[in-house]
Amino acid sequence: MLGLLAWLLWGSPVLAVADVRVDGAGTLTAAEVVDVAGIAEGTPLLRVDVDAAEARVARLPQVAGVEVTRGWPRSVVVTVVERVPVAEVEESGTRSLVDADGVLFDTVTGYPPVGVVPLEVADPGPEDPATRAALAALVVLPEDVRVDLADARATSAEDVTLTLEDGTTVLWGSAEEAGAKADALVALLGQLQAGNLAPADTIDVSTPSAVVLR
Repeated sequence: MLGLLAWLLWGSPVLAVADVRVDGAGTLTAAEVVDVAGIAEGTPLLRVDVDAAEARVARLPQVAGVEVTRGWPRSVVVTVVERVPVAEVEESGTRSLVDADGVLFDTVTGYPPVGVVPLEVADPGPEDPATRAALAALVVLPEDVRVDLADARATSAEDVTLTLEDGTTVLWGSAEEAGAKADALVALLGQLQAGNLAPADTIDVSTPSAVVLR
């Protein structure tokens, strides 16, 4: 009896992989994920190395997180969380999408996704303080403001500058008090749009409790 049970679990096609399902893929196709996961149909479910499959899929640049689970009796489910682009940077003529953690994960040749802001920093990447400070500003802004940004620049972690599509410069400063700075900027833009304030070339929200327009 035990031998039959062992055979059913480890060698029988009755409990073998007949389908690999992918959940959460957007820019990636299900076929790409399945191919990288390397789980062969016909493999007994108990023999599927889910940790190894997760490690392989995690190496895809677009993947922020992945979980591989057995779906008894005959399937495997690969659930991926893709990186969400916040900005794009250009290096040596190549434009790359950047997520909120500063990871460069995909290239772009045409128009970037809506809300993705061109970012100018000297050394883009997750370990770069200027990159992190600029991204902290971008992610805290509501989408309707972010889509009106022409670009963002940071020469250091304390010197983030945003430019609106109409040419207005927003002096953001450091990543500190990002939420308060975003609230102040949104309120000011609303007042400017309503005509309650005179147009300004520069909006300084680096000290959100004492905003300056000039």
